[in-house]
Amino acid sequence: MAFDKTKKSIRVTFNSPAVLIFSIICLAALILSLLTGGRSNYLLFETYRSKWTDPLTFLRLFTHVFGHGGWDHFIGNMSFILLLGPMLEEKYGTKKIVLIIALTALATSIIHCFLFSNVRLCGASGVVFAFILLISFTSFKDGELPVTVILVALIYIGKQVFAGIVSQDNISNLAHIIGGIVGAVVGYHWNKK
Repeated sequence: MAFDKTKKSIRVTFNSPAVLIFSIICLAALILSLLTGGRSNYLLFETYRSKWTDPLTFLRLFTHVFGHGGWDHFIGNMSFILLLGPMLEEKYGTKKIVLIIALTALATSIIHCFLFSNVRLCGASGVVFAFILLISFTSFKDGELPVTVILVALIYIGKQVFAGIVSQDNISNLAHIIGGIVGAVVGYHWNKK
């Protein structure tokens, strides 16, 4: 009996550490929120205007992107993050993906806290929009502006501006817009030669 050495086995790899760890933390935060009736989200995974003397205020500026309002919110965000994130992490590296997540979290939370005093913000939607705009810059060359970048910006950012004007839902369109702007600015700077 001969053994065929040409057949390769399939192995599971941890291909995108920043994106996978981010997703696992988001899942853990959601489960914790469900177990605590939302109290953990309020304490750790939502950003809102609070006293700057409270050390958790500074922590929440970054950790609000881990919290989600429920399974639908979580699945919607993770679908995009797990789809786009590995490609971005392969192109830019783990450290830069962590940086874009942190920049997006900080920018969305600071602007949100100053503009909306009575509304809590949680979720990775800003990160999703940062990834969407960032991925549109993957074929960017200095001195050129690809039509795909323009179309992505018009479609995704334009939709959020329109929804912010006409919609009264509980979705933070501002976080989406800020995330998209962060992704576009960072994408431009990381890709110009």
